[in-house]
Amino acid sequence: MSAEEVNYNYHHHHHHHSDTEVPHSGPLSGPLNKRVGRKSARFNVPDSTTSSKDDGYVEVTLDVRDDSVALHSVKAANGGDLPEDPELTLLAKGLEKKSTVGMGSSIKRNASAKIRQVGHELKRFTSFSKKPAARFDRTKSAAAHALKGLKFISKTDGGHGWAAVEKRFDDITASNNGVLPRSRFGECIGMESKEFAGQLFDALARKRNLESDSIDKAHLKEFWDQISNQSFDARLQTFFDMVDKDADGRITEEEVREIISLSASANRLSNIQKQAEEYAALIMEELDPDHLGYIMINNLEMLLLQAPSQSVRGESRNLSHMLSQKLKPTYETNPVRRFIKDTKYFLLDNWQRVWVMALWIGVMIGLFTYKYVEYKRREDVFKVMGHCVCFAKGAAETLKLNMAIILLPVCRNTITWLRNKTKLGVAVPFDDNLNFHKVIAVAISIGVGIHAIAHLTCDFPRLLHATPEEYKPMIQYFGEQPDSYWHYVKHIEGITGLVMVVLMAIAFTLAAPCFRRGRMNLPKPLKKLTGFNAFWYSHHLFVIVYTLLVVHGIKLFLTKKWYKKTTWMYLAVPVFLYLCERLTRMLRSSIKAVAIQKVAVYPGNVLALHMSKPHGFRYKSGQYMFVNCAAVSPFEWHPFSITSAPGDDYLSVHIRTLGDWTRQLRTVFSEVCQQPTNGKSGLLRADFMQGKNSPDFPKVLIDGPYGAPAQDYKKYEVVLLVGLGIGATPMISIVKDIVNNIRAKEEEEMNALENGNGVGMNSKTSPPNSKKKENFKTRRAYFYWVTREQGSFDWFKGIMNEVAEMDHNHVIELHNYCTSVYEEGDARSALIAMLQSLNHAKNGVDIVSGTRVKTHFAKPNWRSVYKQIAVNHNNSRVGVFYCGAPALTKELRQLALDFSHKTSTKFDFHKENF
Repeated sequence: MSAEEVNYNYHHHHHHHSDTEVPHSGPLSGPLNKRVGRKSARFNVPDSTTSSKDDGYVEVTLDVRDDSVALHSVKAANGGDLPEDPELTLLAKGLEKKSTVGMGSSIKRNASAKIRQVGHELKRFTSFSKKPAARFDRTKSAAAHALKGLKFISKTDGGHGWAAVEKRFDDITASNNGVLPRSRFGECIGMESKEFAGQLFDALARKRNLESDSIDKAHLKEFWDQISNQSFDARLQTFFDMVDKDADGRITEEEVREIISLSASANRLSNIQKQAEEYAALIMEELDPDHLGYIMINNLEMLLLQAPSQSVRGESRNLSHMLSQKLKPTYETNPVRRFIKDTKYFLLDNWQRVWVMALWIGVMIGLFTYKYVEYKRREDVFKVMGHCVCFAKGAAETLKLNMAIILLPVCRNTITWLRNKTKLGVAVPFDDNLNFHKVIAVAISIGVGIHAIAHLTCDFPRLLHATPEEYKPMIQYFGEQPDSYWHYVKHIEGITGLVMVVLMAIAFTLAAPCFRRGRMNLPKPLKKLTGFNAFWYSHHLFVIVYTLLVVHGIKLFLTKKWYKKTTWMYLAVPVFLYLCERLTRMLRSSIKAVAIQKVAVYPGNVLALHMSKPHGFRYKSGQYMFVNCAAVSPFEWHPFSITSAPGDDYLSVHIRTLGDWTRQLRTVFSEVCQQPTNGKSGLLRADFMQGKNSPDFPKVLIDGPYGAPAQDYKKYEVVLLVGLGIGATPMISIVKDIVNNIRAKEEEEMNALENGNGVGMNSKTSPPNSKKKENFKTRRAYFYWVTREQGSFDWFKGIMNEVAEMDHNHVIELHNYCTSVYEEGDARSALIAMLQSLNHAKNGVDIVSGTRVKTHFAKPNWRSVYKQIAVNHNNSRVGVFYCGAPALTKELRQLALDFSHKTSTKFDFHKENF
C-alpha cells in the first residue's frame, strides 16, 4: 500500500480514501500501525521552571514513512526559536525522562493526565473507513469488559449529555462575552478532577491548533463529541497514544515503565511506583514474546480483552434476573395495607427489641399508676397537695426501677456468660446492651424532671400557703408550718435531691457522643471536658449518686414505716451484681499480667501487639478485651477486638491511633522498636528474643474476653463480614477461626480415612469428636475489607496469605478494596488493572496489597454484593457482620432488610459497637 493512498491530513478535517478494499491489519480497521504522511504533534514537557503556560509547549514535526521516522523541525509553540537545550535530543526520541524523575507527585499527576491525552484527537482520523469492516473477533462479554476498561469520562465525573453542558456553558460565559476559559472547562463539562480536565483541554486545543486559553461554543461541541465518543476503537486508540508518546505506533519498554509510574502516582500507590521497572518487564514479556523490543496496538487490545470476564452460568443468570425483578421497590397504594405490611416487617426484624421495650414500658406504667392511686387515696395529703404529689410519687417509683436496672446492661461479664453458656441470646438482644442503657438514661432524666418540678414548684409552695386548718394534718409529717420556702429545700431530702440532679446532669452531658468522641470545638481551657477520659471519670460520680439515693429514700417525709421505704429493695440485687462485676474485673486483670511477645508499627498509624495468652483465657472469635498500660495511664481501660484466633497460642490486638491514649501508647511502644530486619513487615518492630538484647517492653494488663455481636457467626451457614479500615479487626479473627476449623475438619476426615472406617468422605457423616465441631455450621464466608490507603494491607498481610494458601475448597472469599484508586474501568486505573491481572497470573501475588488476594478498586457496590450472595445461596440464612464507621451501617442494614423481605435468602445484620 503506497504512501499516497492513505493521506492523513492533520490540519484539515477530511480524509482521502482509495476505492480499493483495504487489507486489514490486526484489530483495527486500517493500517494504524504504519501512520503515513506528515504530522505535527506537540509534546508538553512538564518543567518545574516554566511559569507561563505557553513556554512548556514544543512543536515537533515528524516525517513518518513506513518504518522510518525523520525529525523534520522543532520549534517553540509560541513561534519563537528554541534555545539549545539537551531536552531536544530527548524529545526526538520521544522520551520524557524528566517527568518521572525528581518531580513532585502533583507534577507527575499532571504529566500522567497530559500523556493520557496525547493524541486523544487522533481518534476520529484513525477510524479510517466508514465502511463496515472485518472486526477483530470479540465476544460480547469481553468487549463490554474492555469498554468498561477505558472510560475517559465516567458517570461519576458527570457525563451528562450535551444539553446539560450547553446550559452550564451559557451560565459560565454569560459574564464573559461567550467564551469559556480553560480554568473552567472541567466545571463546564462536569468533570470533578480539575487537573485532568485542564490536560484534556490542552490536548484537544493542541490538536486544533487553538492558541488561546478559551474557546467558544462551536469548539466546545467538538470537544464534547470527542470526549464522549463511546466506541471501543476510539478509546483503545486514545489509550495507546497516551502510552505511545513518540507517536510511532509502537510502545517501548521505557514508555511502559513511565506510564506505569505515572498511573501509580495518580492513584496514590506508592509501592507500585517503586517497582515500575519490574512491572514494565512483566508486560513486555507477556506482550512481546518475539523480543522485538516493542509492542503494537493489537497486543494491547489482546491484553485488555483477556481481562477476567466473570461470566455467569445460565441458570444463575436467570435467577439473578428474577432477583432484580423482585427487588424493584413495590409501592403499596392503599395506606392501610401499607401500614400492615410495614408493621409486619418491623416486627419480624425487631421482635426481640420490641418485647423487651414493651415489658419495660409496661412495668413503668404499672408502677406509676399504682403510686398515683395510692396517694390519691391518702385524703389528708391529697387535700393539701393535690395531683402534684401523685405525679411526684409516681415518677419516683419509675426512678427506683430505672436506677436499679440501668446497671444491668453494663454488667459485661454477666452478659458474656449468658451469651456463651445459655440460649437466651435467641430472645434477648444482648447486642443492644449499650443502647438499652442509654434509653433507660433518657427515661431517668424525664422521671427526674417530673419528680423535681412537681415537688419544687407545686408541693412545697402549697404547703407554705396552706391555711392553718388545712396544714394541721401535715404536722405529723413536716413539723410546724414554716414561713420560708427554704425550710424544705435545706432539709436532707432537698439537699440530696438537688446534688443528685447536678451530678447526674454532668455525667449525662459528658457522655453525649459529641463530648465523648471529642468532636466539640471548645476553647482551650474547656478542651479537657471532652474525650473518653472526661466521660470515664464523670461516669464514676454514680458512686456518690447511689449513696445519696439510698439516703434520699430513707429520710422520706410522708413514709414512716421501714418496709414502705422500698428504694433499697430495688437497688440491692443490681448493685450487688455490679460490685461483683467490678471486683472480678480488678482481680482478673491484676492477676493476668501478660508478656508482650512482639510489637509492630504499621503504615496508617496502626500498632499491633502480640502477647502471651494467660492460662485459662478462653475466648471466641469476634470478642474483645480491655487493655491497660500503666506507662500511659494507670486507670484507663480501652476495648479492642482480639485479632488472633482461639486456636493460636498468643493474643493479638491491632490498635489504630485516634485519641490521646492510643497516641501515647504508640509512642511508648515505638521507643523500644527498631527498623525491621530481613523482610519482615511493618515500619518499626520489636520481637521478644531470649537473650541479652531483649527489648524492655512497658507492662500491659488485659481484662476479658467480652462478648460481641460477631461471636455468633458460627450459627450461620453463610457469613458476610464487612470491615472498614481498622474495623476489619474482629473479622480477621473470624476468618482465621474458620480456616482453623476447616483445617481441623480436614485432618479429622483424613484420620477417619486412614483408620479405614470409610467414614469421613462426607463431613456430615463423620462423627464429631467434640461438641465444638458440631455447632460449627459455617460453610461459606465472604470477607469485604475496604481501606483508604495501600499501606493498610500490611496490617493483615500474613493472615491473608495464610487463608489463600489454606483454603483449598474456596470456603472463604476475600475481597480487598482500595478506595484511593479510581474505579475499575476508568482510564486512570486501566493500566494498574492490567498489571494486576498479569502479575497475579504469573506470580500469584496482587500488586496493590502485596498478598495473594486480588484487590478491587474504588468502593464496593454493596447492592450487588448482597445480590451475588442471594443468587448463590437461595433459601439460606446469611449472617452479616459489620464493623466500621457508622455512615455505612444504615445502608447495609437497609439492604439486609430489603433482600430478606423480597428474596428467599434471609440476611441478619449485626453491627459492632465501634
